[in-house]
Amino acid sequence: MSNGLGTLLVGMGRAGSGLHLPVLRRLRTAADSGHLFAPAPILAVDPRRRPGAAADLRPVSLAEAPLLADPAETVVHLCTPPTERVAALDTLGRLGYRRILLEKPFAADAAGLDELLALRERHGLDLVVVAQWLGSRLTDRLRAALASGAYGPLRTIHVVQRKPRFSRSLAGDGHPTAFDIELPHSLGLCLSLAGPGRVTGAGGTDMVVGGQVLPRLGTAWLNLQHESGAWTRIRSDLTSPVRERRVTLELAHGTLIGHFPGSEADAYARLTVIDHQGESTELLHDDSLSTFLHRVYAYFAAGGAAGGAHHPHPDLAVNSQVVRLLDQAKTIAAQARDAQVGDAPVREPQIDGTQVRGTQVRDTQARDAQRRPAAAR
Repeated sequence: MSNGLGTLLVGMGRAGSGLHLPVLRRLRTAADSGHLFAPAPILAVDPRRRPGAAADLRPVSLAEAPLLADPAETVVHLCTPPTERVAALDTLGRLGYRRILLEKPFAADAAGLDELLALRERHGLDLVVVAQWLGSRLTDRLRAALASGAYGPLRTIHVVQRKPRFSRSLAGDGHPTAFDIELPHSLGLCLSLAGPGRVTGAGGTDMVVGGQVLPRLGTAWLNLQHESGAWTRIRSDLTSPVRERRVTLELAHGTLIGHFPGSEADAYARLTVIDHQGESTELLHDDSLSTFLHRVYAYFAAGGAAGGAHHPHPDLAVNSQVVRLLDQAKTIAAQARDAQVGDAPVREPQIDGTQVRGTQVRDTQARDAQRRPAAAR
């Protein structure tokens, strides 16, 4: 590869046109990354909403794309909803595309994940999941603080994610629950910081807009026990009037509070450190999606997975675990919802200390405690 890699965008919804495309345009003209990209226009495929042509963007059909740019020298950004991803990936594999960047979540559930991993093996695909939090400057600083041991062992991680998402939820965009929207980012972050874990509780609420109920699209929460001994709590609220992406790490001798950029409109994160010396705050320029895509194109340009499908991208295992744990969390939440009888104590989730009412949910330990007497009596 001497003239850079081509780009094929599949799916021009918000992720494709609103996130990936602007970043690609910046990277293609930047001095430190322009060499990674072929000079030919980006090819864009979307049968639902044909994108407008531009000097650097050419709308095409999926059948036309391989005739215009060599699939072997092209990076595909697969931005279709997770529920439509298996068929799209199989088609891309049959057309000869091997370098595939998948928008989060990797898959909608564990069964879909298994299908995608099977296609990866069948077609020899080099899959990378969009997980920019794993490569952000704020995450790098948090990892460095943990590795230094300066604040002692990690005890808990608490993530709060809030944003208003009414219009997109009403329009329907292939994300079946609130677990599929913000939590893939935060759960991947927590796994990368604290290691593998298991879900011990999960639940969520509906979104109600003008009397219309959108099941399971209001809030989502889960608790995770890590094998390292640390605990994670993640709370996501898609009915909030404000935006916030905050992670708090409580360690034996200090607390780290990180705020990720609230949206693509700004590119600054903030890190606050509280320890025995007091409190300090630092701003970090953190255009994480640009950094992530730059790293991915450099990875592909350098040969990617040198051993093919048997040596996947380093983050693929974490992103696979994210799907499996979220699938478990959704099952736990659904079971708690179905088991709701009204005469048993119910624990309502909290978003930063405020109870969220609507669909009530139970911690798995409480539910198991209710089931055990039936077998023990």
